[in-house]
Amino acid sequence: MEHGLLWLPLLAIFFWLAWQGSREYQKVEAYRIWADQFERAKYDIYSVLGQKGNSITWGKPTPQGPIKLETFSLVDVKEIYLLVDGKSVDVENPPDKGRSIELEFVFSESADPVRVPFTEIPLAAEWAKYLHLALAS
Repeated sequence: MEHGLLWLPLLAIFFWLAWQGSREYQKVEAYRIWADQFERAKYDIYSVLGQKGNSITWGKPTPQGPIKLETFSLVDVKEIYLLVDGKSVDVENPPDKGRSIELEFVFSESADPVRVPFTEIPLAAEWAKYLHLALAS
């Protein structure tokens, strides 16, 4: 009886982990279907991002598909910054660590900037470099 009570929490943890894995798989599959419409796309646990021509769309991933989608044009973007812990950093020489990683899109008009969260600094830096090139052309 005592041994069964000791294994019960482990069994509960196993089922919880299996459920979490299933949800993450559903998110990735929903993203894959959503990303087919874009030339370039990224997925991580914080956000999804897609580019098609001058149009950038981003939102939050869920098992049912991305939600809170926002779209804007690169034509309207004045500057793109890589922010690590709220501070702008050089995309050619980004830091190794950071708690908060975001790409900030500043618009030429007085609109509020858009901040897209990332989980990895190298991925955010690559997107920043790519979008700088797209912005320049």
